[in-house]
Parts: sequence; C-alpha cells; structure tokens
Amino acid sequence: MEQPTEKFTTPLSLVVDVVLLVLFFAYLFSVLKSHVPSNNPKLITLWAALAASCLTGVFWLALQMFRVVFRAYRAANK
Repeated sequence: MEQPTEKFTTPLSLVVDVVLLVLFFAYLFSVLKSHVPSNNPKLITLWAALAASCLTGVFWLALQMFRVVFRAYRAANK
C-alpha cells in the first residue's frame, strides 16, 4: 500500500519564492551593470541580465536546499 504523501509546496511558499527571486535578481542586476566591460547600453543590460539570471537560479537552488534541510532538522527534533 502506498502511504499518503505530504505536500510541501503551498501557494504562500511560491509567492515568497517569487518575491525573493525578483528582489535578488534586481539587486544583482544593479550590481552587475557596473561590471560589464562595454559602452553599449544594450549590451550592458543584456550581459548583466544573463549573469543575474544564472546567479538567481543558483540562489533558488540554495533556497530549496535550505528548506529541505530545515524541514529535516525540525523533524529530527520532534
């Protein structure tokens, strides 16, 4: 028999994730714009956005790993 599985993703957690990711992307985009070695504003925007999107993906993975570890930590302390 299959045991019922618990849903870990809620609409609130998805909203929190989206807000954190947008804020993180905006912050990194603003920081990375000054580090692009170009005088063309379109290229500066393109490369800053591409770099910020990659780093935002890594941030998302780290956030998900933190949630899993924290959930296991709470379950172990029960």
